[in-house]
Amino acid sequence: MATPDANDAAPSAGRPPRLIRALGPRIATAVVVGNVIGSGIFLKPGNIAAESGQFGVIIGVWVLGGLLCILGGLCFAELAAMYPQAGGLYVYLREAYGRPIAFLFGWTEVFFGKPASIGALSVAFVGSLSLALGGILSPGVQVLLAIGLILSVAWVNIVGVLWGGRLQLVVTIIKAVFLALVAIVPFLMIPLAGDSIVLANYATTVAPRQPGLAAQVGVVLLAVMWAYNGWHGITPLAEEVRRPHRNIPLALFAGIGILIVLYLAANFAYHGVLSMSEMKAAGDHAAEEMLKKLFGQTGLAAMSAVIMCSTFGAINTNLLQAPRITFAMGRDNVFFRSLGGVHANYRTPSVAIVVMSAMSIALVLSVTIAKHLVTPVAKPPLTVTSVAHTAARGTGASHAARTETANEPAAEEPKQLLPLVLASLRNDSIFDLLTNFVIFSASIFYTLGVLAVIVLRIRRPDLRRPYKTWGYPLVPVLFLAAYVWFMLQIYQSKPLEARTGLAFIALGAPVYFAYRHWRRR
Repeated sequence: MATPDANDAAPSAGRPPRLIRALGPRIATAVVVGNVIGSGIFLKPGNIAAESGQFGVIIGVWVLGGLLCILGGLCFAELAAMYPQAGGLYVYLREAYGRPIAFLFGWTEVFFGKPASIGALSVAFVGSLSLALGGILSPGVQVLLAIGLILSVAWVNIVGVLWGGRLQLVVTIIKAVFLALVAIVPFLMIPLAGDSIVLANYATTVAPRQPGLAAQVGVVLLAVMWAYNGWHGITPLAEEVRRPHRNIPLALFAGIGILIVLYLAANFAYHGVLSMSEMKAAGDHAAEEMLKKLFGQTGLAAMSAVIMCSTFGAINTNLLQAPRITFAMGRDNVFFRSLGGVHANYRTPSVAIVVMSAMSIALVLSVTIAKHLVTPVAKPPLTVTSVAHTAARGTGASHAARTETANEPAAEEPKQLLPLVLASLRNDSIFDLLTNFVIFSASIFYTLGVLAVIVLRIRRPDLRRPYKTWGYPLVPVLFLAAYVWFMLQIYQSKPLEARTGLAFIALGAPVYFAYRHWRRR
């Protein structure tokens, strides 16, 4: 039996309730895997094929993405073992750079990034459900179901972190098994149907959308890192993990290793069944097209069920993680103290979970209304199903428009910005609209987080480090060099997404200083 942690003590009359260390290594690993496997591995491969056009580059970037996650995991493991507190990256940034930088991360993550992800995934889940039911759900019903889904998962996480963790463990096992089946079924069918895997498909090519190799790698890496996004997912829950100095590094390395194997296997399956031109034509539906080619409509329905399970698990993980960042901000008193409150009975950050859910619902409603307002009357209105089918679909035309705009002279950008925004609202999926800026802005803080390992080694060599980054300082330097190059490529090739992310980060500065002024008065 595990020895009770100090955090497990019942709240006394003179002390407020605290979080409880209830998560073991299995649930911690499930949080890492479940937080990452969402929509990216199912939605991105087709568009990745269009961006690069050759399998060698594609599989190389998937390997590169996995290696970056390993490098980041080595660094975050040291930080998490040093500071096993709720908030994760927020705490590391606070200790290395001070509260203003930490607040900007919390502001971006809690009030825009995570609600955007939760809202998008809930819409994607309901869109896949509608598809599985034959498209019988009206757009209004789908929005209401998406809101109901957010509220239901929020309630589970308010009732107790262990309930949320157990739910995550079950869902993660299911969707990891499903993804493994998707990856191996084409190879298992070779004795029954010799043409299930066509080796010649790996050598097929198409004309890439991006002109040069550097641009191809940058844009493909953007998609790949969306699929890997959340690899540090256990760190915000560090205050609720038993033996964090051991179990957090274990969960990071085991989880990332499982993800790399699953993702590479899935890509070999996709490209073995579909040629590069078929992958490009499939767009956001490469996984569906693969199973449809093997099993017909039955395979298509099965893929919808897989993506529903996958997006549900991602919603639950986001509602496990993100409220702990809000909780840390409230406890630090850099934002409203009520956000740092712990429920007296359930011992969870209930106020933070409610705020996160409300922001997610508000974003779903706002984007849905905005899309309705800009949809031309002459065209059928876009339904939630049409824009969220199988974890949300985008259009190649709008992507091409964004790419062309990115290559136009800077002097013309002000004229092009409004039409670009309107085109995105009309043509892009709700999923894309809610998540386009997430990776770029998150990458800025991932870079600062890894740099914090070096900063704290210099500034605070006296701190106890139960785990030290293997390969220091080469590991953090390699990560930083790769991510700086990556962000420069994205800023050049995806200016709208990059500048939107920067704008949201900048909005946090006046909010921070205004709150400080209000608190002093």
